[in-house]
Amino acid sequence: MLLTLTLILTLAAFAADWIHFRRQRRRGTPARRVLIGWALATDALPLVSALVGAVSRDNSPALMTLYMWLIWAWIVTVIPRLLYYVFHFLKLRRTGVALAALLTLFLVWGTTLGRTRIRVNRVEICSDRIPAVFDGFRFVQFSDAHVGALVRPERELTRLADTINALHPDAVFFTGDLVNIRSAELDAQTMALLQRIEGPVWSVTGNHDVGTYIHDSIRFPADVEARTVVERQRAMGWCVLEDTTVYLRRGGDSISLTGISFDPALRKRRHDRHLPADNLPEIYAGVPESSYNITLVHLPQLWELVTAAGRGDLTLSGHVHSMQFKIRPWGRGWSPARWIYDRWSGRYDEGRHTLYINDGTGYVAYPMRLGAWPEVTLFTLKRCE
Repeated sequence: MLLTLTLILTLAAFAADWIHFRRQRRRGTPARRVLIGWALATDALPLVSALVGAVSRDNSPALMTLYMWLIWAWIVTVIPRLLYYVFHFLKLRRTGVALAALLTLFLVWGTTLGRTRIRVNRVEICSDRIPAVFDGFRFVQFSDAHVGALVRPERELTRLADTINALHPDAVFFTGDLVNIRSAELDAQTMALLQRIEGPVWSVTGNHDVGTYIHDSIRFPADVEARTVVERQRAMGWCVLEDTTVYLRRGGDSISLTGISFDPALRKRRHDRHLPADNLPEIYAGVPESSYNITLVHLPQLWELVTAAGRGDLTLSGHVHSMQFKIRPWGRGWSPARWIYDRWSGRYDEGRHTLYINDGTGYVAYPMRLGAWPEVTLFTLKRCE
């Protein structure tokens, strides 16, 4: 699928350039030759990325960084140019130049402040199932850190920890994709930065945490990588919930917290609208139905199965990132993620059940966020009679 999309993007850009330059009257000038060469070189960036990946033995962190910046360069150089072509064809050349320049500035914004400035969203959850002693209980959710893809990890993870700590939550929940490709991304420096997050942290694994994206599976077996990611989180003092439930106690009462691990068997189906989860009865075994339940699960598509099991008064997920692009003039806004997922960002309510999909703080594929800003979510539980 990725290779097909790469070929489509490359061919579409080539075709647009060919049509544009063929319509020009000036032929053979030095400036024209330079422009054509520049256009062909930038059009080919996705193809270059795919070819580098095809001949590489492994997708090391350095190689993944190269991929990311090649795709970024294609976006920043080709997309504004295509916008200009549209207006040039309509004989609105100056308008096209202005809009292409504005789009370029917006893309640069998304690569700088848009990529790194964390937004804190505040959500209040009301339910008569919340024990009275948990009225006012505050916790933070963050997700999809993808630490191996961060451009400036020390600065970005410090900002993340400072943002969370400034909220003084009673608990912190992380909903998967801590690393981008492999466990080595959680080196001593990165672990120390993440340990700056104060208070108890509970987490679950996501599809990027289980080692299945590593090309050299001989040297880096997926099961070993997945186990190492979990072990290093625990070494940081985080409680990793692997298909299990714990109880958060306050006063003489409690609420249940269930964590569902990412199943490596779902790797190729991670973007499907509907997914299987045959192990839910075992995961929730022994959890009283009367207990207010918070479920952490990376994939939001599992929400329907969680609620069908009578659990997940509040389900927290990540995974989607809103595809790092969101137009938000109203409410949830719009993202191409809507073409893939039934539920893709923010809050969804059905009866007594609530799903919240956090847009994450990291990034994959390209180091940019446009509208889908990095998110930390502060929840407050309220008992409503």
